[in-house]
Amino acid sequence: QVQLVESGGGSVQPGGSLRLSCVASGIEFARYAMIWYRQAPGEERESVASITTFGPIKYADSVKGRFTISRDNAKSAGYLQMNDLKPEDTGVYYCYLLDLVRSYWGQGTQVTVSS
Repeated sequence: QVQLVESGGGSVQPGGSLRLSCVASGIEFARYAMIWYRQAPGEERESVASITTFGPIKYADSVKGRFTISRDNAKSAGYLQMNDLKPEDTGVYYCYLLDLVRSYWGQGTQVTVSS
């Protein structure tokens, strides 16, 4: 059974930091690219950062210089370090794993940035 368990969300003030984690089980994690998505209230889900199986990384323009995506294949885990958070970063953050034939979503973790 495949599971993706996300953690690390919470409420912070603007300028604060959070580190999201996504731990996978039931799959060979190293084979999958990983994307972090977020969905703000009333908005569509959007990609914020992605990392392939061998490392190339992309960021949405809105988070460049503030967010860092990483992975530890030995731990079957991916991370999203979020610094200098802004109110517009508020939303539910999801990790998404995909290879050529399969894809899996995490359950989401809430991030709220507010003063």
